[in-house]
Amino acid sequence: MAPCNPEPEPAAAPSVIGVSSCLLGEQVRYDGGHKHDRYLTGCLGPLFRFVSVCPEVGCGLSIPREAMRLEGDPAAPRLVTTQSRIDLTGRMQAWCRMKVRELEGEDLCGFIFKRSSPSCGLVQVPVYDGGGAAGSGSGLFAAALTARFPLLPVAEEGRLGDQGFREEFIERVFTYRRLKA
Repeated sequence: MAPCNPEPEPAAAPSVIGVSSCLLGEQVRYDGGHKHDRYLTGCLGPLFRFVSVCPEVGCGLSIPREAMRLEGDPAAPRLVTTQSRIDLTGRMQAWCRMKVRELEGEDLCGFIFKRSSPSCGLVQVPVYDGGGAAGSGSGLFAAALTARFPLLPVAEEGRLGDQGFREEFIERVFTYRRLKA
C-alpha cells in the first residue's frame, strides 16, 4: 500500500465518513472476525471522523452467525442464509431504511464499504441463482445508501489501494463537504 501523505482538509472539524465496521477492526463478521484495514484507520483516520456501520449487527443478527449471500434477480436480490435458507431480505431492508434516515443527521461526506459483502458490497457482489452465480449486484445496505445519497462519494476498501483512486476519493469528499456548506 502507498505511504500516508494525503493533505488534511483546512477546516476546524474533520469530514465525516461512514465505514463498514469490520474495516475499522470491529469483530462483527459472520465468523466473529474483522477485516481491519490499517491504511484506512492509520492514514485516513487523522483526516476524517468515522461513523461505523454494520448492517448485520444493526438489524439484530448475532456474532458469530450463519453466512449469507444474495440470491435471485441481480436487480432485486434476496438476502438468504447459506445453510438454513432463511430469507432475511425484509428484515435487512427495514433496517436499511431506518439507518439511512438516521445517517441524514451525521453530515456524511463519504462512505467506504466492504467489498463483496451481501450487505455492504458496492458493485460486483455475486448474486446466485440455483447452483452458481447468476450475475452481480450491490449489497442491500450499499444500494439503500447510494439511492438515498446519490451524490455522496463512495468507495470499496479495495479500490483505496490505488493511489490515483484514493486521491480522487479524498478530493471528492472534501469537495462534497464544501458544496454542502
